[in-house]
Amino acid sequence: MKKLTLLTLLTCTFLLGACSSGKQTSTTTSTKAETTTSSKKVDLNALDLPQLETNVKENEDVVEIVTTQGNIKAKLFPEIAPKAVENFMTHAKEGYYNGTPFHRVIDEFMIQGGDPKGDGTGGESIWKKGFKVEISNRLYHIRGALAMARSQALDSQGSQFYIVQNDQDVSDGLAIQYYPEKIIEAYKKGGTPQLDGNYTVFGQVIEGMDVVDKIAKAEVKTSETGEKSTPVDPVKVEKINIIQEAK
Repeated sequence: MKKLTLLTLLTCTFLLGACSSGKQTSTTTSTKAETTTSSKKVDLNALDLPQLETNVKENEDVVEIVTTQGNIKAKLFPEIAPKAVENFMTHAKEGYYNGTPFHRVIDEFMIQGGDPKGDGTGGESIWKKGFKVEISNRLYHIRGALAMARSQALDSQGSQFYIVQNDQDVSDGLAIQYYPEKIIEAYKKGGTPQLDGNYTVFGQVIEGMDVVDKIAKAEVKTSETGEKSTPVDPVKVEKINIIQEAK
């Protein structure tokens, strides 16, 4: 079975390793389609951008990911990414993620987990088959974004997820016709815009980014694929507590 990785890994690795120039690559072009509906253009700056709000709304879920390095609290957006949220919440309630490691971590990029096999080759959705990406012009890969990992196929999402950790300014080159101004401003604090339009963002960390940073900065060794991203001593998810369910 193929490992679930981020399709633009090499692009992002080199980009972040070079202090994150933030210029758009071909991976962001699909975001353009989200700015128009038929012939009517969407006013991106008028959109509700829930990732940027610190308060939690009634229509959002809240989870606490309890890890061996500390706790990470995130809010989820079931109205925007319903299948991804349902999948994650159901797995969390059933203890599917208990004991699973963050098996792939890259400092100034992201941390990836959710695989019961612990090596990036396992995991399945609650429907026992892959499901399609859910792309929205209201959710982006800013620092702290919670998103679904997948293989190359757009309908291969299973159980694995990742949290964007990069904290370098990646706003340079982001065009205002494709991004809300507030999101461009948010990208000054970090993120991976190269993944926008290609992966499902379904949540946002609201507490515990220091824990995410600790996990990302752990000592790593080279994986079987030649990527230096396998933790020597993996941090594990002990359990996921459901703090709030959307009404």
